[in-house]
Amino acid sequence: MTSAFSIFPSRRGVVATLGLAALGGLSLFVGVSPLPPGRLLSDPQALQLLVVSRLPRTLAALLAGAGLAIAGLIMQTLARNRFVEPATAGTAQSAELGILLVTLLWPAAALPLKTLIAAGMAMAGTALFLATAHRLPPTQPFLVPLFGIVYGGVIGAAATFAAWQAGLLQFLSIWTSGDFSGVLRGRYELLWLSAAMVAVAWVAADRLTIMALGRDAAIGLGIDPARMMQLGLVIVSVVTALTVVVVGMIPFVGLVVPNLAARLIGDNMRATLGWVAFGGATLVLGCDIAGRLIRFPYEIPVGTVMGVVGGILFLWLLLRRS
Repeated sequence: MTSAFSIFPSRRGVVATLGLAALGGLSLFVGVSPLPPGRLLSDPQALQLLVVSRLPRTLAALLAGAGLAIAGLIMQTLARNRFVEPATAGTAQSAELGILLVTLLWPAAALPLKTLIAAGMAMAGTALFLATAHRLPPTQPFLVPLFGIVYGGVIGAAATFAAWQAGLLQFLSIWTSGDFSGVLRGRYELLWLSAAMVAVAWVAADRLTIMALGRDAAIGLGIDPARMMQLGLVIVSVVTALTVVVVGMIPFVGLVVPNLAARLIGDNMRATLGWVAFGGATLVLGCDIAGRLIRFPYEIPVGTVMGVVGGILFLWLLLRRS
């Protein structure tokens, strides 16, 4: 934890860690079924509720938030544009289309196989987006996110049409709106692969930072751009596919968190990586808790809450001076 927060004074790192720990503790005890801490030692059912439902849900929110934030940071580095993320560049929509296709062609497929196919579709969709984005004029940075929105919309429309033809529109809605209410023990463990992808990003952070300087600069500094592009595509695609398969699409995490970190710290990926993961985990977990409390005892999906909060943060980033 010390290395992750070494860019800031140690006191700020300790405060951030304590704040995230407090949110995690609150998440364990907030829900429809009451779970007073004093019952954990005396009531076996309370302990089972904690282990089977509340703890997996909290861990899923932390892993999904950290993974999506890192995926957004890497995508912005590869595209050399601060206004893209997996949910607005066709990555998440391609993963949804992959899950839908495997559901139509092989309904009995296991969850790991669906994840693998979704990751492959997400990788293909992201590669096409990046190949097109690099052809757009660099003097018009807003063309890249506009193209990403249109590109993702086309893929999403194709998935919606296929789902409508097969009578799976309600099934498709599970993946288009992130929701942690169905996360239980045995259904979230694949998200630990997101933590592995974050570790890979940490190892390659310096080389990915150089990629932001452009192809010629990367070659001049001894970096293989093609190989680093492939590595970035794998990280972004796997993290996005895992999140879509397990909990659904959560917007704005990969957009606002890296931009906030860049304003506070800079563009050095190794310096910002820990804070980006921390910010994504905190933001998603906080929105999940808010979704449970706003209409208690009913829940608002975290994707809806994150859409509102992320939109406000994004407008603040656009309107506020550096």
